[in-house]
Amino acid sequence: MAIQYVAYAGWSVVVKRINEALSAWLIPGGVLLVILFVIGRHDIFHWTHDGIMTKGSANYDKIVAGKSGFLTFGFYLVRMISYLVIWAVFSWRLRQLSLAEDINGGTSYFHTSITTAALFLVLFAVTSSMSAWDWVMSVDVHWFSTMFGWYVFASWWVSGIAATALIAIFLKQAGYLRFMNSNHFHDLGKLIFGFSIFWTYVWFAQFMLIWYANLPEESVYYNQRLGGFDGRYTWIFYFNLVINFAFPFLALMTRDAKRQMIMLKIVCIAILIGHWSDFYLMIMPGTMKGDNGFLIEIGIALIFLGAFLILVTRRLTEASLIPVNHPFVEESVHHTT
Repeated sequence: MAIQYVAYAGWSVVVKRINEALSAWLIPGGVLLVILFVIGRHDIFHWTHDGIMTKGSANYDKIVAGKSGFLTFGFYLVRMISYLVIWAVFSWRLRQLSLAEDINGGTSYFHTSITTAALFLVLFAVTSSMSAWDWVMSVDVHWFSTMFGWYVFASWWVSGIAATALIAIFLKQAGYLRFMNSNHFHDLGKLIFGFSIFWTYVWFAQFMLIWYANLPEESVYYNQRLGGFDGRYTWIFYFNLVINFAFPFLALMTRDAKRQMIMLKIVCIAILIGHWSDFYLMIMPGTMKGDNGFLIEIGIALIFLGAFLILVTRRLTEASLIPVNHPFVEESVHHTT
């Protein structure tokens, strides 16, 4: 939504309320994230163990100790809360400006939203990468990748577009969003198609550089996922490439495919499952090693999905699905490609 504002995009106005609704999970999800870190950090993050950064201790790890200035409980917690507060405050601000615009009209809210979105994007560019380092990369605390922030961002980004498109399809099929037409779905399909390729580009670039350098401290990450733990994760490694790149690339290659709700729905569901699987692969080898449980993870994911959908659908009911006084609403309603 912030990018659409700073780009002065008109076509996306009809899906703007979906973007606003997706942020309903930020605060409850953030609270759960903080609680889970405080309670379960020793089971997830190796660097939180007692004595691991204390020279002379039986648990001392020289490599981890070298990161002690960044990986401390207090500083980590402050960073985590800061990311969540920044995202929640800006999401709330953009939402309030949008609702006020519905009531009062005029262009002042639109221009304020552009300024707010521009500032948010600058902050998000930094916090999205840093949160990826903290929440995911520090699980494998010995490992590092200079491309990891971009890699996680690409996954978030294409998943967000897929979630937006999927909710729009369900609303359209339920009789809502009557102004949304095949041209809007075509543009959403183009974004999904393009950024699936972008995710694959970042995936390949990260993999190729680590494979070519063949440094033990880097390649161990892929050794664990390709053949380690008796090959427990190998099938997921290749499955991610198929479902996150090959399938959306082939399914959405034609213009007609991007304009068909049934095809978009299948691809969006596949992408969301695929990127959940990608994060599973990022986290499980570094935490559970070879003792991963797949079925229980699916069950937990469905519980969180249910809670997420309750909040999102409730947010969707709180305002008109079409921002009636947005300056570009007419352009969006009559959008053609």
